[in-house]
Amino acid sequence: MNEEDLIQGVINKERDACREIFDMYSKKIYNTALNFMQNEQDAEDITQEVFIEIFSSIQKFDRKAGLFTWIYRIAVNKSLEELRKRNTKKRFGKVISIFSSDFENLNLKDFSHPGVLLENKERTKILYEAIDKLPDKQKSAYILCKIEGLSNAETADILKASVSSVESLLFRANENLRKILTNFYKKNRKFLK
Repeated sequence: MNEEDLIQGVINKERDACREIFDMYSKKIYNTALNFMQNEQDAEDITQEVFIEIFSSIQKFDRKAGLFTWIYRIAVNKSLEELRKRNTKKRFGKVISIFSSDFENLNLKDFSHPGVLLENKERTKILYEAIDKLPDKQKSAYILCKIEGLSNAETADILKASVSSVESLLFRANENLRKILTNFYKKNRKFLK
């Protein structure tokens, strides 16, 4: 089925078209969400939300960008939206904890990423925590280009930015990550072994 027939099939709620679009994009969406959320259950939830959005709003798809770009944009936006909600809750939790002696509520996010070897899991967790500290646009560009392996042009389409803007975001993300990780390793010498 070509892209236009596939889109029309999903608009018409045809089971085969819906199954095909799910089969084509579910793993990519899940991996993108996992890179943002750093937790398998959260990535599954985001993936479900993305497909709900796709199936409920595909008639609004303007076809200026490709279907792939539109779907990735939804996945990135849903992931960032969830991270913003969490950061708001986390800040509120910290304020509450200042007024109570219960600091147990401030657990770090559970980190789980398939394929990471046990001995590298802690370093990978540190990297993802550093990525999580980047501003949203830098984080999105970095994850899409450096982790997902998309080209600068594909990332620019997804982020609705120019290629030069993506290059600038990647440069700033690399600089910020270098600073964050350098500071972390200076404070935590045990990881330098």
